[in-house]
Amino acid sequence: MVAHRGAPRQRTENTLTAFELALEQGADAIELDVHATADRVVVVHHDADVGVQGASRRPIASMRWDELQRVELARGEHVPPLHAVLALAAGRARVYVEIKGASIERAVVDVIRESSADCAVHSFDHAAIAVMRSLAPDLPRGLLLDDGDPHARDVGALVAKYGARDLWPHRGLVDERLVNDAHGASARVVVWTVNDRRLARRLASLGVDALCTDDLPLVGAALGSDPAG
Repeated sequence: MVAHRGAPRQRTENTLTAFELALEQGADAIELDVHATADRVVVVHHDADVGVQGASRRPIASMRWDELQRVELARGEHVPPLHAVLALAAGRARVYVEIKGASIERAVVDVIRESSADCAVHSFDHAAIAVMRSLAPDLPRGLLLDDGDPHARDVGALVAKYGARDLWPHRGLVDERLVNDAHGASARVVVWTVNDRRLARRLASLGVDALCTDDLPLVGAALGSDPAG
């Protein structure tokens, strides 16, 4: 099971405490989003901006790291740097890094190279994945597909074009044909975001390779596994 932004139903998403709880709950992998600050520190946060107390929201790309680390999120949490999350997960779970920020591929590669964590990258921006293929051809790559994405009609060609190991389709796209086509192209199918017991069982019956979820205990129970063990 893949923990979507950690354990967001119990902790503030994309924070060290959220990832620690997901690991304690037995996540096989964690999934997170990255941007980079103005001084090129790669950080873990979903949105491109953050709320700054006493001011309007500010783009992360316009802030220096020493500014950003003082911003308080919900529950008193803070935006963590990617290297800290990788250190937390190293030897415990795979880390799927979703590239959100623009033109940050080199910075992401540098952080991953300095870590011992088992990492892979993925993105809705398939051009970013092409860049990652050039910069780090040995780093596993994935392609995100949203519901209704026309690329889902020929996932074999898509996987071949980008040399992707992983296909990340929205749950609404997944049927037997898509799974078979992806597997026929030697790609793994990681479905997002699955928070329903019946859906988790149906997707498992289709032979998908992993489920990305906000609720590890719920999905673990649906699949008959103990997410804490």
